[in-house]
Amino acid sequence: MKLTITKTPIENLLILETVCFEDDRGFFLESWNKRDLQEAGIIVEFVQDGHSGSKKNVLRGMHYQNMTSPQAKLVRCTVGKVFDVAIDLRIKSPTFGKWFGLELSSENKKLLYIPIGFAHGFAVLNDYAEIQYKQSSYYTPSAEGSVLWSDPDIGIKWPVKKPILSEKDKKAQTLKEYLKNPAFR
Repeated sequence: MKLTITKTPIENLLILETVCFEDDRGFFLESWNKRDLQEAGIIVEFVQDGHSGSKKNVLRGMHYQNMTSPQAKLVRCTVGKVFDVAIDLRIKSPTFGKWFGLELSSENKKLLYIPIGFAHGFAVLNDYAEIQYKQSSYYTPSAEGSVLWSDPDIGIKWPVKKPILSEKDKKAQTLKEYLKNPAFR
């Protein structure tokens, strides 16, 4: 796996690109290689994979697991395209509360490495998209938290004007509420 890493404005939040071999039959790429990630300084043990499919204008997020079961993720879009976003929730970080977003698609084949201490979400930009992600800890409902996707104090510039949301995502906490509630951290 030949890996190109692009740093984002937020420390440890990284864009990964691998070599894609294409010919008239299609393509092949390695989406994950533990040895190559470790050589690039990304030391993480993935234990679970997630896979979701969503319709146009669906917005899922901004989800995280608190420090009782913290979770890093390696995210990619395998069908369609999404606007993928991560928010830095590391309270002592100089970029706490800042967000970063990029388009992930089946065409660009980019991956986003989201370290522990971030909330994650995405909005579907075409008729249908599928996201696959590796996780460094098991899904733990008691550790699950959510930050409001539209919190003005964060100011995410979503490209979807009228998103389709779950009831849980509509009722997520603001960043100010997150700071007041140590149970979520």
